[in-house]
Order: sequence, then structure tokens, then C-alpha cells
Amino acid sequence: MPRLRLFAGAREAAGTGADVVPGATVAQVLDAARARYGPSFAAVLEHCQVWLNGEPCDGQAPLTDTDEVAVLPPVSGGAI
Repeated sequence: MPRLRLFAGAREAAGTGADVVPGATVAQVLDAARARYGPSFAAVLEHCQVWLNGEPCDGQAPLTDTDEVAVLPPVSGGAI
């Protein structure tokens, strides 16, 4: 099964930074994650970027058991 990596607010909402979630596409993995982690995670996910193996992707991207889906919430910068 694909590995799901969660960062920042997504990690906090899910209560974990990594999991193994079933799905044949990125969208299916994210749907399973919404069901597993509940409404607070689903709300955070709406504002996140999703990457597949280190590259931006869309929900229809197919997955294999060795793939990694990363959920990256928006990041704000600090003072320089």
C-alpha cells in the first residue's frame, strides 16, 4: 500500500506523521485518509498541496505499493 506522509497542520489533525493507506490513485488514498482521520483532517486537507514521490500531482495519478503521497499545508514565511 502507498505510504502517506503528513506535515504541519495535517500531521496535527491526523495525530500522526505517516501511515500506510490503501488506494489505487492519489484521490483514493486521500479519501481513505479523510475517512480515517475525520472532519478536522478533511478541513485541513482542503488547503494543502499534495505531492507524489516528491513531485506535485493531481488526484488521478496512479499509485503502486512503493509510492509516497505527501500532504503539505501552506507555509508562511518569517522576517528576514
